[in-house]
Amino acid sequence: MNNNIKIYVMPIAVLVAIILASCNNANKKEASKGAIDTITVIKPLYTTEPVAFDTDDPAIWVNKLDPAKSLVIGTDKDENGGLYVFDLKGKMIREKVIKGIKRPNNVDIAYGLKLGGKKVDIAVLTERMTHKLRIFTLPDMKPIDGGGLEVFIGETETMFRDLMGIALYTDPKGNIYAIVGRKIGPKDGGYLWQYLLEDNGQGKVKATLVRKFGNYSGKKEIEAIAVDNELGYVYYSDEQFGVRKYYADPSKGNKELAVFAQQGFAEDHEGISIYKTSATTGYILVSDQSANQFKVYSREGVKNANDHELITALKVSTNQSDGSEIYSKALNDDFKHGLFVAMSDNRTFQYYRWEDLARKQLDKN
Repeated sequence: MNNNIKIYVMPIAVLVAIILASCNNANKKEASKGAIDTITVIKPLYTTEPVAFDTDDPAIWVNKLDPAKSLVIGTDKDENGGLYVFDLKGKMIREKVIKGIKRPNNVDIAYGLKLGGKKVDIAVLTERMTHKLRIFTLPDMKPIDGGGLEVFIGETETMFRDLMGIALYTDPKGNIYAIVGRKIGPKDGGYLWQYLLEDNGQGKVKATLVRKFGNYSGKKEIEAIAVDNELGYVYYSDEQFGVRKYYADPSKGNKELAVFAQQGFAEDHEGISIYKTSATTGYILVSDQSANQFKVYSREGVKNANDHELITALKVSTNQSDGSEIYSKALNDDFKHGLFVAMSDNRTFQYYRWEDLARKQLDKN
């Protein structure tokens, strides 16, 4: 190891410990540029069967009774698109695939929504061309939205109702919220709308608007949204500008807490996913889409909770990756320390072992 450089090694439960060494300011500046030209491309363990049109965003549903039977859910973005379901080897489960969704964009998952007197796990996706949220139970993929829930009602400007990103937040009381983005929105707050999801009294889901928040640079658009349930934050990619951070709980107000990841991106900021090494520590991975890499930032912050410094960059085999998701615990013998799923523009999703991502940091030193 070069002791003049500060190296953060991504921990892997038992296998990998954090390696820290001293550094000077010059070396920190150089590291912050994220130069990775010599990094070996990390390969996935599995690649899914291709979808019909255009993969966009994945989510991971964990079977709490048998994690080996967990599922990967992913959108196929087209005017005749769909929501696809795969097993942990990337095999499509055709009987669970939902077709005929009008340009589905992003999807997220939440556990334990109270519905019809019992708790159900849900997948919620944005259907851009109908301006609706679509909601399905997991793992059986049954619709519980009554044909879809309209959002951004009352917006009249062009593309202000064209849905894109979504993230689900579960608060400490078990309330589940959908934080929803669109193709275009206002610059001075209110780009994102937040909805409480709950039983409508007839065994279906209703969505009640509780908040409008979120600044926007106006440079391109906002798609990728991610929520950290344990710490109570929401992050979103303001493309070609940076990653913005807010409280996920609407009662805590709309103050912007941080803007980071503003340097070293080839073009668009895209998918955001969070690897948790404990309830309060870990890593935030952000897709540097056109560079085919993921930049890694401190989850807990360095100098304070909102100081998300760049740690490293990981070159992967995805091409033009929009959406990504990560799970931080063991699932099966293939994914003993976590699963990272990322979309690639060849109509597939790629599955990475967490230890493969982390070991590249060891290989460099």
